[in-house]
Amino acid sequence: MNQIEVKARAKINISLDVLGKRPDGYHDVRMVMQTLELYDRLNFKKIRGDKVILKTNIPYLPTDERNLVNKIVGYMKERYKIRTGVFVRLKKVIPVAAGLAGGSADAAETVKAMNRLFHLGLSLEEMMEIGGRFGADIPYCMVGGTALAEGIGEKITYLPDFPECHVVLVKPNFGVSTAHVFGRLDAGALDCHPDTEGVLEGIRNRDLAAIGRSMGNVLETVTVAEHPLLADIKKTLLVHGAIGALMSGSGPSVYGLFAEEAAAQEAARRIIEKKMAKFVRTTKIHNRKKVGCQ
Repeated sequence: MNQIEVKARAKINISLDVLGKRPDGYHDVRMVMQTLELYDRLNFKKIRGDKVILKTNIPYLPTDERNLVNKIVGYMKERYKIRTGVFVRLKKVIPVAAGLAGGSADAAETVKAMNRLFHLGLSLEEMMEIGGRFGADIPYCMVGGTALAEGIGEKITYLPDFPECHVVLVKPNFGVSTAHVFGRLDAGALDCHPDTEGVLEGIRNRDLAAIGRSMGNVLETVTVAEHPLLADIKKTLLVHGAIGALMSGSGPSVYGLFAEEAAAQEAARRIIEKKMAKFVRTTKIHNRKKVGCQ
């Protein structure tokens, strides 16, 4: 095997709660995550020499070691004494700095691809350990599907499949710094938390309406306060039939869950008409497969 192509899927937060700040500066979280059918493509190819070369379709995206894909390939080459060069072509579709774990998904698939490309024989647990060195979301992105993440995001409990539904994904024309949002969040002063137990019960019962009633994200208290457009997007999605609407991660992406494709398409059309965002996509949730997450 001289080359391999993989899909790196976006994720959304169905629920995101911050329980407090730890002495090490990180935050303890409790969140329900779900992968989508929206994905980046990465092609990995063995090349002569010992270099790591990354090319991407996004002109402003770093391709040196500031990019997690480049950094992880270099780390695994050194750790496993791989002397072959690696060329990576990354086609980005997931928006950057959007709260959709695009970078983490790319990183997770990089670990898995290097394992397969060079026949390293790593277990899922070993790959998660490598991924966890580079980001708290990466272990989850190794498998995807429906999961409860706790701790700083590294403690993963896989859940039953999410009910089939359509998703309208809206990323406004600006980015948000996760560090900024967590820096502005006063976790001890939060007086309202998501009904995570209600979300979990809704998932177990495959009850989309119950999930919609229980969804919540405490980071909206920072990001939506600074960017009121996000509240308008949520309202538009709900008015046009969304069962629930929420900001994903630290934002600024907002999504709505829809039982019917026609309603999702209509809501997306209204968002575009109102010029709320350039990136508006209709997609579906992606449940975990028993043989992996491709």
